[in-house]
Amino acid sequence: MSRQNGRPEAGAESGGGEQLALIRETVRETKAERAKPRTWRGAELAAGLPVARVLVDKGLVHLDRYFDYAVPAAMDAEAQPGVRVRVRFGAGEKGGRREGGKLVSGFIVERAAESDYRGVLAPLAQVLSTERVLTPELLTLCRSVADRYAGTLADVVQLAVPPRRARAEAKPSPAPLPPNAPPDPGSWERYAAGAGFLTALARGDAPRAVWTALPGPTWPQELARAVAAALASGRGALVVVPDGRAAARVDAALGELVGEGRHVLLTADSGPEERYRRWLAVSRGSVRAVIGTRAAMFAPVADLGLVALWDDGDASHSDPHAPQPHAREVLIQRSVNERAGFLLGGLSCTVEAAQLVETGWARPLAADREQVRAAAPMVRTVGDADEARDAAARAARLPTMAWQVVREGLQRGPVLVQVPRRGYAPRLACERCRAPARCRACAGPLESQDAGELACAWCGRAEPDWHCADCGGVRLRAQIVGARRTAEELGRAFPAVPVRTSGRDHVLTSVPGAPALVVSTPGAEPVAEGAGYAAALLLDGWALLGRPDLRAGEEALRRWLSAAALVRGQSDGGTVAVIAEATLRPVQALVRWDPAGHAVRELAERAELGFPPVSRMASVAGRGDDVVELLKAAQLPQGAEVLGPVPLPVPDPGRPRRPGDPPPGEVWERALVRVRPGQGAALAAALKAARAARLVKREGEPVRVRIDPPDLG
Repeated sequence: MSRQNGRPEAGAESGGGEQLALIRETVRETKAERAKPRTWRGAELAAGLPVARVLVDKGLVHLDRYFDYAVPAAMDAEAQPGVRVRVRFGAGEKGGRREGGKLVSGFIVERAAESDYRGVLAPLAQVLSTERVLTPELLTLCRSVADRYAGTLADVVQLAVPPRRARAEAKPSPAPLPPNAPPDPGSWERYAAGAGFLTALARGDAPRAVWTALPGPTWPQELARAVAAALASGRGALVVVPDGRAAARVDAALGELVGEGRHVLLTADSGPEERYRRWLAVSRGSVRAVIGTRAAMFAPVADLGLVALWDDGDASHSDPHAPQPHAREVLIQRSVNERAGFLLGGLSCTVEAAQLVETGWARPLAADREQVRAAAPMVRTVGDADEARDAAARAARLPTMAWQVVREGLQRGPVLVQVPRRGYAPRLACERCRAPARCRACAGPLESQDAGELACAWCGRAEPDWHCADCGGVRLRAQIVGARRTAEELGRAFPAVPVRTSGRDHVLTSVPGAPALVVSTPGAEPVAEGAGYAAALLLDGWALLGRPDLRAGEEALRRWLSAAALVRGQSDGGTVAVIAEATLRPVQALVRWDPAGHAVRELAERAELGFPPVSRMASVAGRGDDVVELLKAAQLPQGAEVLGPVPLPVPDPGRPRRPGDPPPGEVWERALVRVRPGQGAALAAALKAARAARLVKREGEPVRVRIDPPDLG
């Protein structure tokens, strides 16, 4: 074909049409050839879908996308979506070849016929396993969580998919059992809508409820009945609880109700290989129910019919690893994505739970007041300033009324004593104005040594002549006395009674029903066998309520209710004494046993002040200049309000370094960004884009972003 000025010559109508058609066909073939991946050093590629889109295990925000790799023909059958692979990442092109790059792990998310990349595609280096662990449903969930928390997909997948254990993969999973029969309501009949909730689950519906559980030991059995109802419909169920002790109780209750083989327990106590074996049984569809701690929120349960979360106010539900998702928000997302029922339960009620009811997204599930009064113990308040009127009470550092509650309770059974903080050495405060006692050299906290002398917990300097800088007082009081010291003092006051302690180093699961003093830190309270504790004493209530935290009142009430729920009901003589000011709202909510009412009032106040969860907030922390520059570069939603930045407190050198702490020797600042309801996704996207741009340009030091920070003061 001859050309003039780069165009074909004109000819007869039919001949010109044939030439034009030939040219168009040639252009189409050329484009198709360019779209096909080139061979790797002559290696033959898969014929059908030669491109694998891979999620590379690199949690850098500017690399939050898929990367295309060529699929060698020898790996065609194994390299399927969802499997683990090894690829060379960071390779460069030189002389028509891809050179270098480090071997990294990843997941194939898709097979394709073409690639948008115009260079030479590197091939997959290795298919690690043919097990499809990253299912499409799990990938969709991880993407939603990453977007909500301004994180990367790779980081979320790392939380969702446990590390591979080859021996566990080599073993087959058992065949699934047929659905069980629907359970009877049991103790759910104590709740007005309890039986109806179970019926809806067994029918295959997706009811959503916020459940305020009655005090007592029956909540694990009630959770188990909800799971059994979902299983009876032929669907799956997922329950997330705060710790291994709670998981073991629900596991035992469900096993007793539906038998073995229909559910698995996913906790860290089972060990990596056994936990992965159980996770595979869920992924393969061998079992349809999961009970576990925080990491189980991503468990790949097929045909999900119910997601349930117990005690969403517990801090352990918030993952410390990037992007720090909360189990409540993940399960809400799963309920929406998979059209599953939703149950958020607890003895207390968070503001977020109250908001779900307030907006109509979920329905309240609670007992009437008569049932509450029958199940709850009597709660008595003791002012912190009340003086002990007898020597025995003074020896135990207790007001007389609190000491009498302990003495009378020990005549009928064990008595629980809750102490706000674990440890032996107390932190001290002025007895007159309660200002913290601090070192004059470094402002560190003072503590009492074994010989009774004062010394700084930071620099070790002795303070023999301390006086309060605020009021001039010279007398000190224990700001919070640890569990060990409280146990010793109570042991001296009640010498004939055994004393047990439960805390971080040694957590008791249960104690006998015989008279004894059980001193525990919050969250470590053991269950008393038989009818429960005869009485409980909640010490240093002002220390919980006085914390500089937006959630101080809510958290104090949650801890009190968790301990008081282990005490016998009022009809059986159970009594709880709380040492706190009786007029405070959380104390009144404890006396009335009305956690939902307290949460509703807290929600109304936060709405008036524009605080979360009514608004959405993000924390931006790092060196001061970096925080300012990132906020300037971010295209924040219209009306976004920036608060700060302000310096962050320097971490106590004596405690272990936590995720989010600044590097040693650096002073960080934090800014809060607040937006209106409905702008949370835009806020997360803006901050994520700004972080990515700074990393690409290598501007300044990295800045940490956290959506919905829990530590608002």
